[in-house]
Amino acid sequence: MFYGEFEHSLDRKNRVIIPAKFREALKDSFVEKFYITRGLDGCLFIFTEEEWKKQELKFKTLSFTKPDARKFNRMFFSGASEIVCDSQGRVLIPQYLRAFADIQKDVVIIGVSNRIEVWSKTRWKDFYENTRETYEDTAEKLMGLD
Repeated sequence: MFYGEFEHSLDRKNRVIIPAKFREALKDSFVEKFYITRGLDGCLFIFTEEEWKKQELKFKTLSFTKPDARKFNRMFFSGASEIVCDSQGRVLIPQYLRAFADIQKDVVIIGVSNRIEVWSKTRWKDFYENTRETYEDTAEKLMGLD
């Protein structure tokens, strides 16, 4: 559902515009409500309500008797916030999530199939530069390519 990479900036009220391409896909699916939370690798994850429920079901199966499961669930769910786009297609990113992702002003919003990721422009650049060299090796490992 979500594909591509887009650069935007926070406005003075700490809102960011959801790319038009994503808003169209959401409108076509009648999606109005999202969930934003702490992601991995220093970014934020945004899920549609339907996808959020799927993720929640997966994480509920993790045993709370395991320390790693408790830690992950605490970070993931305590960071969650329900968001909606305003009439201009903007969403407010809570301060504690901006701090987590080190978002000051410029962001990169990427589509990763079932979720949207919001990165500080600096962190995305670092991630991209550190990952692009191993992209093909990673593909071979994950997909068993020759």
